[in-house]
Amino acid sequence: MLVRLTVPTKRRSQLEDVTERVQQVVASSGVDEGVCYLFVPHTTAGVTINEAADPAVVHDMLNYLDELVPTEASFLHAEGNSDAHIKAALVGHSAALPIEGGALVLGTWQGIYLAEFDGPRPRTVMVKVVAG
Repeated sequence: MLVRLTVPTKRRSQLEDVTERVQQVVASSGVDEGVCYLFVPHTTAGVTINEAADPAVVHDMLNYLDELVPTEASFLHAEGNSDAHIKAALVGHSAALPIEGGALVLGTWQGIYLAEFDGPRPRTVMVKVVAG
């Protein structure tokens, strides 16, 4: 089962919590035990798993990535979004999560985020649920 979730973003950089949407895909798959694979088919966006309880963590992550890779630098890429490419590469474009009892296995505070670095725009998160 492969599902494409469309996630509209509102800002140039943001972490959008998609945990519930991914969990809904897992639940509707009927898979009790297996793996949920996530893939973001974009070069300026990614996916990450991190704390979902305190919004300050999202703020801190985005701020630190901006400090690490500033928007304005001497990049050669002419489109003006080289920082977004680098941030997406650092965050990564895929994740794999176990499924147990028909639900994602996540830590108490963990959530799944689409990591947008060149928005706003609609993004895709591909969700592949595999029994096993």
